[in-house]
Amino acid sequence: MKLRYSPASPYVRKCLVLAHEAGLAGRIETVPTVTADPASGLAKDNPLGKIPAFTAKDGQVLFDSPVICEYLDSLHRRPKLFPTRGKARWTALRRQALADGILDASLLRRYESLRPANERSATWDDKQKGIVARALDALEKEVQDLGKPTAKRITIGQVAIGCALGYLDFRFAADNWRNGRPKLARWYEEFAKRPSMAATMPKDMT
Repeated sequence: MKLRYSPASPYVRKCLVLAHEAGLAGRIETVPTVTADPASGLAKDNPLGKIPAFTAKDGQVLFDSPVICEYLDSLHRRPKLFPTRGKARWTALRRQALADGILDASLLRRYESLRPANERSATWDDKQKGIVARALDALEKEVQDLGKPTAKRITIGQVAIGCALGYLDFRFAADNWRNGRPKLARWYEEFAKRPSMAATMPKDMT
């Protein structure tokens, strides 16, 4: 199995954290991929030109992190990170969607910061910051229901939230997302100690 990979991508990290939690990390080959490089061959795997893109053992190619994560969760016999039914499932999926929304807005900010200074929009940046702030405030209100960050059994919702908060530390540390959100900060401090999170710390490609 192969995973199109960048160590800076929070979506890739989400897949890798799940793989570690599921005991599958050793079975996955990570393929360093620069999305802007036409020679990478990424478009053959994912016509959207995005990572992660995952090639299964049978040659089937999957893309978008929620799809890849759920596929990986089907391959192991440990406790599932995607609850199969009922309120627990919809809560986990909603939390994944909320965390992915934080990442979507944060990546738009990141891309905006890479544009020439005279082409950047402060209004656009402020809009994305507002989206992130609202999502973080919502998590602060429900953090008591997230479960123990050191628990043996976790869900894709917790994984996605952990990766989103880690990305904010990685790219936007100066914004200090912890300010005014002490409960979420304490939860993340413990969640970040999980071996799966420690093994997948983001870094820029060199």
